[in-house]
Amino acid sequence: MIVNWRKIRWARNSFAVLYAACEKEGIILRETDGPENDITLYSLNSVDAPHYMDEIRDAECITIVGGPHPSALPGEMAEVADYVVVGEGEYVLPKLLKTIMSDPNHPAMRPLPGVATKNGFIPNDRCVLLDYYPPFTQAKSAVEISRGCPFRCGYCQTPRLFGGCMRHRSVDEIVNASKIYTDVRFLTPNALAYGSNGREFLPEKVEKLLSSFSKDQNLYLGTFPSEVRPEFINDEAIDLIDKYCANKKIHFGAQSGSERVLSFLHRGHTCGDVIRAVELCHERGFAPVVDYIVGIPFETEEDQIATVEQMRWLSRFGKIHAHYFTPLPGTPLAGTEPSELIPEVNALLGKLSLSGKVTGHWHDAKSRFFGKKQASGDS
Repeated sequence: MIVNWRKIRWARNSFAVLYAACEKEGIILRETDGPENDITLYSLNSVDAPHYMDEIRDAECITIVGGPHPSALPGEMAEVADYVVVGEGEYVLPKLLKTIMSDPNHPAMRPLPGVATKNGFIPNDRCVLLDYYPPFTQAKSAVEISRGCPFRCGYCQTPRLFGGCMRHRSVDEIVNASKIYTDVRFLTPNALAYGSNGREFLPEKVEKLLSSFSKDQNLYLGTFPSEVRPEFINDEAIDLIDKYCANKKIHFGAQSGSERVLSFLHRGHTCGDVIRAVELCHERGFAPVVDYIVGIPFETEEDQIATVEQMRWLSRFGKIHAHYFTPLPGTPLAGTEPSELIPEVNALLGKLSLSGKVTGHWHDAKSRFFGKKQASGDS
């Protein structure tokens, strides 16, 4: 049987990981621009999912979906797809494919842990051992070094998809996978938490990783897609990035300039942490790139003014990456409505974008909302 992977731009990292996992079991995935016989796989986030619902429902082949959105709403997705892989797919997907291939009638009804169908769902109690699966093989990607996050920010699907316990690939496996690259980019929820439980910076662990690469390789850590948290940025962390890495930008999330909103989101850091991180980056010759979410539910005008003032101050030293809030299923803020932006937010971001200080999507994004209002479609 031919196993196809539906090409979707945002899902490139998922393709790289699952291609490697399937290849390890003797199954090769073929990229396609649409559903084709015999089996077509989809990895969907909550912004893109509505675009593919009709295609999946009408496909004349076996359809398997996975990713953040199906993992959050397996019952809903099982109404349009034959199978839904819930959570991590490295172990479950090859097992499911082999089960289908062994039965030409593919009874989509046979219980399999980690897979939902119209007949129900059996949770998977396995946690992926990262070193057992390469981060990629033929399909190239950034090198995933860790997975999972102990911080449970109200808007984020990451801990719900990968768990609240941070897991890491070993240094040897990371270095071995990176040998094909001159420029090495890492994939992780928080690069400065490498080797730790996710809540602390262990400089000896981060240095062991960075010092293990060839001097001919350019390392990029603390910049996309290996952003960090603001409270992890200190002199010792910047010393390591400055000594071993090529990037001169450090990317981290502030999300709001309001202490009340940060507490409401369970961010686990303060506005003071953000200010100190920006100032330290600037003092040490690094340009801070800082994420903000605008339109967070239950924001007051005072909260938004505080964010505007922090962004205005920050623009003197670095750049802003702004996002309009999207309520994602499976998160505490699922089903909520974004706050209406006050004029000052749009005015500042519009002005700063003209000078190249702001990137992202911060306009009224009702067409991007999940649910009945979402008509079109970023970890």
